[in-house]
Amino acid sequence: MTSIVKPKSSKSRNHRKTNRYTAASWLPRIPKKWRRLSPSLWACIPLAALIVALWSTAASAQEQELTPEYVQGVLNTIWIVVASILVIFMNAGFGMLETGFCRQKNAVNILSKNLIVFALATLIYWAVGFSFMYGQGGGFIGGGGWFLSSGDPATYGLAPFPEGLPIPVSFLFQVAFAATAATIVSGAVAERVRFSAFIVFSLLLVGISYAITGHWTWGGGWLNNVGGGFQDFAGSTIVHSVGGWAALMGAYWIGPRTGKYEDGRPQAIPGHNMSLATLGCLILWIGWFGFNPGSELAATPNVPYIAVTTNLSAAAGGVAATITSAIKDGKPDISMIINGILGGLVAITAGCDAMTYAGAAITGVIAGVLVVFAVPFFDSVLKIDDPVGAISVHLVNGAWGTIAVAFPFFTQSGSTADFLAQIIGILSIGLFTVVLSSIFWLVLKATLGIRVSEDEEKEGLDIGEHGMEAYHGFIKEASK
Repeated sequence: MTSIVKPKSSKSRNHRKTNRYTAASWLPRIPKKWRRLSPSLWACIPLAALIVALWSTAASAQEQELTPEYVQGVLNTIWIVVASILVIFMNAGFGMLETGFCRQKNAVNILSKNLIVFALATLIYWAVGFSFMYGQGGGFIGGGGWFLSSGDPATYGLAPFPEGLPIPVSFLFQVAFAATAATIVSGAVAERVRFSAFIVFSLLLVGISYAITGHWTWGGGWLNNVGGGFQDFAGSTIVHSVGGWAALMGAYWIGPRTGKYEDGRPQAIPGHNMSLATLGCLILWIGWFGFNPGSELAATPNVPYIAVTTNLSAAAGGVAATITSAIKDGKPDISMIINGILGGLVAITAGCDAMTYAGAAITGVIAGVLVVFAVPFFDSVLKIDDPVGAISVHLVNGAWGTIAVAFPFFTQSGSTADFLAQIIGILSIGLFTVVLSSIFWLVLKATLGIRVSEDEEKEGLDIGEHGMEAYHGFIKEASK
């Protein structure tokens, strides 16, 4: 049988002819050695030209101001913008981590919360939070310059440029930290919280509670005058413990997931994707190099030192958690390895600028051990259902790291914090966050409601809250 081959349409041929003509019209004009460049390198040419043009313009405009102080100010500004981006990118890490640790039927819900929380934090912190935290006021709360309306750096406790950072850069860096506190809560209340309730709580936490306790410390408030002054360089307590306390109250008031406890005994509810959780951990680890070194708030020789102490504590935390979980449970648990690394990162955050290398490693080792025992303590003893271990990582190790700064054999000579001031800071910030968070959760419980129905929880929040599936079309094991 003779096969019949249809002739190609004149339209397609015309297209090919046009393409050949177009290519021939310009390719010969380009030197052959240039044609070997990849498309990505070609794309860099206009970008490089733009940078050179902008730099030339800026240099011409500031020709009389190119002093060493001005150049240093520009370097400080660029570095803090980069650090801000790294901290913002941590939201992706939180999203991957929490999604992997939870069941597949709640993946869309968890991703949605972690995505929207930064948007929410940006808006509320822009409106009132930044002013409450850094605005001029008493020892309890700041104020003024709402919506970044003031052009005077002193309004937000900043020195004029180039000695201090520009207002927009300072805001960008600080709002990334504020969002982290709210993101921590997401994991502890996962798989049963109402999306609308979480949104409102995040606004209240970032705009009011976090901003007020932040003013007590970084905003020049009353905790700086207690004893030798409360020290928390990058936020073990100010950011992480605050998020941990708020998460603890959320998990308590919302209650455990359906089926978590039978006859008073906790039942394992495994996460659905440890690959995502591991990726999330690595993203967070990378992001912490903006979190801690960026808190230097300048491009100084101390930045790489802080990066090394941060990395040492994370590594030591992961190794310690691996060994501890293997001894305790018979086999190393990947979830404990992940939380051990994160625990080490949280713990070093308070003293990453002051710790010796050995002190940083010891801080991480203790953090890794603490995580392994803290998770079952909250799960079995206190009956607090925390699907991702956020309370153990951020609350427990946030407190531990803040205390560790007061141990002289952990820190460089002359940089030891006042032990009493550290304890007062941890307890006062914790108590205030517990009270205010409880008020927020209880008001939401009485109005919007903070928990989905039992049917929605069993079906999954992806369907109940969002009307979609994360893995539509894939063969999935039936959700329990």
